[in-house]
Parts: sequence; structure tokens; C-alpha cells
Amino acid sequence: MGLATPTALMVGTGKAASKGILVKNAQALEYAHKIDTLIFDKTGTLTKGFPEVKEFISIDSSKNDEILNLAHAVEHLSEHPLSLAIEKYALANTKSIDKQSKVNDFKMLEGLGVEGKVGKNSVSIGNAKLMNLKQVSIQPELGKKSEELTRLGMTVIYLAVNNNHLAIFAIADTIKEESKEIIEKIKSFGIKTVMLTGDNEGAANYIARSLSLDQVYADVLPAEKSQIVSRLRAEKGGIVAMVGDGINDALALANADIGIALGTGTDIAIEAADIVLIKGNLRKVLQTIELSNSTLRVVKQNLIWAFSYNVLAIPLAAGILFPFTGILLSPVIASAAMAFSSVSVVLNSIRLKGKI
Repeated sequence: MGLATPTALMVGTGKAASKGILVKNAQALEYAHKIDTLIFDKTGTLTKGFPEVKEFISIDSSKNDEILNLAHAVEHLSEHPLSLAIEKYALANTKSIDKQSKVNDFKMLEGLGVEGKVGKNSVSIGNAKLMNLKQVSIQPELGKKSEELTRLGMTVIYLAVNNNHLAIFAIADTIKEESKEIIEKIKSFGIKTVMLTGDNEGAANYIARSLSLDQVYADVLPAEKSQIVSRLRAEKGGIVAMVGDGINDALALANADIGIALGTGTDIAIEAADIVLIKGNLRKVLQTIELSNSTLRVVKQNLIWAFSYNVLAIPLAAGILFPFTGILLSPVIASAAMAFSSVSVVLNSIRLKGKI
């Protein structure tokens, strides 16, 4: 009976590896079939993770080159996907970029944006929270346009120079082709789907509606992701899993009952996770749940078979029939019978290789 569970889990993790699913914690595979809440990060998980600037609007178009130069100077120091999108846009839409611009006091403000001093100009680029923090008054015309763009599912990034609002960037990330299908299948298992994102509420709700997600948390700071995971674990009382790929997801992945990282993500997210989807394909989430179901089924079969076999075989080996029939099993036959029990459990576990 001691082989019933470990052999099934060993074969199950081996099968998962052959499918591009790295199981770092066998217990995660054992419990994956019990997931009742599945939390997704947005950028790079449900979306492709390559946002692009779709629209740039300034209060004075004659100063676009100057504004974009300032934006490039600050944003090229950050590796955040939104920063990379703005940097790329500035390079493509400016007559000449001064790549020698020196930036002093550069800061990456977690969940807010970036800021730095370029020459005599203090440049702040980020979301509405950052503008509020800096007490920047949003230009009415740009504010109205921001609302329109947000309703279209875009992420609006504000640019202020010396605390004066000068421009907005409307950035969009494309939803992965398979995301909607995967979400529908996951929901068909009776699993609640949740999305966490630092994006504004309008953009987050647009993605949530597009994918028919059950719940969405917007404007979430990185530290708050872990808190939300803890709250959902306490509320549901079941198995809560988190799927993510970024540095900001690492704490939430570690805090979930089962952390699932995309192999295309950051090293820290991969390190924090229990399961890694090597190629970052969301379909592997479904395969993980299905493989967990199959593995548990084999574990139960092994336990039932081993228990039943031992209940019958041990009394026979002990000579229970001798007083009535005079038949007594020889030690050799009894040893062979016990070995057969172990071999049958192993062979049954190996059947997992043909599943999924």
C-alpha cells in the first residue's frame, strides 16, 4: 500500500513534464483537481504582454517632439511593458531623439509609474494615482478623452512636466487568441475565474467582459495582489490557484494554495510557483487540472486494490485455511503474492502515461 500514492504521483509528474508542465511540488498536482477559484494576472497571462501605444494626445501638438523626447529619456530606463511601449512609440514618432539626455533622480514607483529629472524638468509618467499623488491637475480636454479611451479598453498613461499635465498615451494589449476558450472550459469545471490587474477599472472591465470572467480587481498595487489572494482563500475555504508571469505576481503566487507561473515570465515568478507552464500556453492549465483528476483516480484505484488484496492475502499467508483444509502457503508463494501486489500497483500507475 505504501506505493499506491507515490508511484501514481511520480508517473503523473513525469507525464506532466512530457507535456511541458513542470511540477515542482507534487502536492500541487495532487490537489489541482480541487481548485475552486482560479486567479489570473492580466498582462502577459490573459493578454499577449506586448502593449502598444494606440494614441498620443498632447495639449500642444507643436511641442510633441519635445514631450516625446522627455518621455523617452525617462521611460527607456524602465523595463515595464508599458514603459517599453512608450519608448518604442517615441522612437518611431519623433524627428530626432536625444539619446544623450541625462536623467537624475530616476524612480520606478511601484504600481504608479516612473519619474525623473531631465535637465531642469521634473518628468512624471504614470497612471491617475500618480497624478493625484503629485497633485497634478488633469487638463479637462485630455481628461474627457481619457474616459473615452478607457471605455474602449485602453490603458491611459499621463505625462506631466513640472507638475503640469501635458499629454496622455493610450495603450492597448491584445488578448491571447486562446484566452476566451480556456476561460470558458475552466468555468465549465465549476471553477470561479478572477482577474487581478494594476490597470484602471475601465480597461480591466473591458477585458473581463470580453472573456466573461466572474470577478475582476482593478487598480491593484503589487503588494495588494497577495492580500487579495489571502482574502479569497479565507472566503472560499477551498483551493485557490494563481496564474501569473511577472515580478509583481511572485508574492501572490507564493501565497496561493497552488501557484502556476508561465515559463515565458520572470525568473522570480517561476521560482515562487509550484507549477511552471514551460511555453506559457494557458491550455496547459486545463491539462494540469485534467492530469490531476486522472492521477487522483489512479491513486484511489491503487489504494482500493492494495487494501483489498492485503485483506484477503495476509490471512491466507498467515495460515487461516490450515485448520479447515490443511493447506498452508509456503513462504515462497506468500512472498511472490506480496510482490505481485506491488507490481500491480506500479503497472496501474504506468497507465497514466497513456492519458491526457
